[in-house]
Amino acid sequence: MAKIDGDRPFLSVNIAVLTVSDSRTEADDTSGKTLVERITAAGHAVVDKMILKDEQDLIIAQLRRWIADPKVDCVISTGGTGLTGRDVTAEAFKAVYEKEIEGFGELFRHLSYAKIGTSTIQSRATGGLAHGTYLFALPGSPGACRDGWDDILRWQLDSRHRPCNLVELMPRLMEHLPAGH
Repeated sequence: MAKIDGDRPFLSVNIAVLTVSDSRTEADDTSGKTLVERITAAGHAVVDKMILKDEQDLIIAQLRRWIADPKVDCVISTGGTGLTGRDVTAEAFKAVYEKEIEGFGELFRHLSYAKIGTSTIQSRATGGLAHGTYLFALPGSPGACRDGWDDILRWQLDSRHRPCNLVELMPRLMEHLPAGH
């Protein structure tokens, strides 16, 4: 059974938070604030936070900047994962993935089903990896952010979580690249 191993040290993860929205501002970005509050309460560092319009090229460019930044271990976004014409977050994330973490979206929708039923099929929550940086895209509601963080990411980004976690893989995420990349 999954648990926290108190004999292992906690390792803080550096996380960038992205809100994708055509209408949100810092004043009313409740989903972004939900993520920041939960990330910092868990002992991790929010190293950057921004709001971008639902424009695929803008999202891809920002993801690439964070992926290239050695201070960013993980990016978590909120918004733009639905089905409308303006929802392009999933496409942007998939454009930069080296590897997709299929289980993240699958588990998110499984957990979400217990709360919102079949409406969860409208979520295109996704996770992946690019150049040693974890990338997770959550839906735009505060509830979805709570679910994604509290039920999945909080545990997988805790180095003490057993039987395994994403943090313990971090030293090996770029072993396929030649030295110096």
